[in-house]
Amino acid sequence: MDRILYVVTEDWYFWSHRLPIARAAKSNGYDVWVVAREGSHADQIRDEGFTFIGWDLKRGSANPWHEVRSLVELCRIYGCARPTIVHHVAIKPVLYGAIAAWIMRVPHVVNALMGLGFVFSSHWKASFIRPFVRRLFYLLLNRSNSLLIIQNRDDAHLFVHEVGVAAERLKLVRGSGVDVRHYLPFPEPSGLITFALVGRMLKDKGIYEFVEAVRKLRKENISFRACLVGRPDPENPSSIDLKVLEGWQKSGVIEWMGHRDDIATVWRKSHVAVLPSYREGLPKSLLEAAACGRPLIATDVPGCREIVIDNVNGILIAPHSSEMLAHAMKRMIVNKPLRQSMGKGSRKLAEEEFSDRVVVEQIMALYQSQLVLRRA
Repeated sequence: MDRILYVVTEDWYFWSHRLPIARAAKSNGYDVWVVAREGSHADQIRDEGFTFIGWDLKRGSANPWHEVRSLVELCRIYGCARPTIVHHVAIKPVLYGAIAAWIMRVPHVVNALMGLGFVFSSHWKASFIRPFVRRLFYLLLNRSNSLLIIQNRDDAHLFVHEVGVAAERLKLVRGSGVDVRHYLPFPEPSGLITFALVGRMLKDKGIYEFVEAVRKLRKENISFRACLVGRPDPENPSSIDLKVLEGWQKSGVIEWMGHRDDIATVWRKSHVAVLPSYREGLPKSLLEAAACGRPLIATDVPGCREIVIDNVNGILIAPHSSEMLAHAMKRMIVNKPLRQSMGKGSRKLAEEEFSDRVVVEQIMALYQSQLVLRRA
């Protein structure tokens, strides 16, 4: 039996983003192992029949000793598991996993980058390590047994033309997919028009712009609800302080709902999905909102523009512009036929292009092609 290891940062991320793919791998005869930092979902992963191995990786750490220890630990895990395929997800697992796979001579390596994260952002702190990371990517991702999965065309262009990854080593798979059987289209709820922003509470998600747009519309005495759904991420340099979120909640400018597991219910009670992000891989929150038949407002940036077709299923705006965001929100508030038309467009797009069935089939075919090539 071929063994596949999924290597991710957090067990909750595997559960929310990679579970359908791992289930399909198990159904196709793979022995599935999951390597991640152990948290609240490890037992659920084991209950799926997968082997779970805890990995002490800290996403926000820059401590050289801890990083070397994490790499050594991963080498030890690969040596014990002896996988046929390793599937790394996110920047640190890709970097450390690719090094460990090279050292331990893992036959097949699949590297998946959902987005380019803090390292490739415009933040000045990232500029110091960006050249080093790019050089590592060039060396590690061009190996003959390696494939790189990218979620949007902009990132694919960057890796080919700026990092130097060979085009034949790269595959475009648009996101993790969305379960269109679970996320069903809902009719609009009654009551005030409700805008929801679902995601980690990060500055890079455009949350400050969302709050400012809400304030602008409040000054016009327009009645509506604005909700933030998600928790801060202290290991991310872009995380918004808990006191700031609580302050917004107390002032009444927005409703901060914290983390929610029932995201389908969130969309059932909301009218419009908002994500004024600075850059994405392919945002799952917008995919889920689209599957629920909700119109979308998002920035015209990599990742978001893969899902939002301007004036078809949503409105694209410039990043960093609370003024444009407020204008787009106002259009949605006053125009019910527009919301309904765009909501139907969202559901159609989710079914035809972003269903998890489509993504799972692509990944399984990718695994199989690698095995066939290796054994030929």
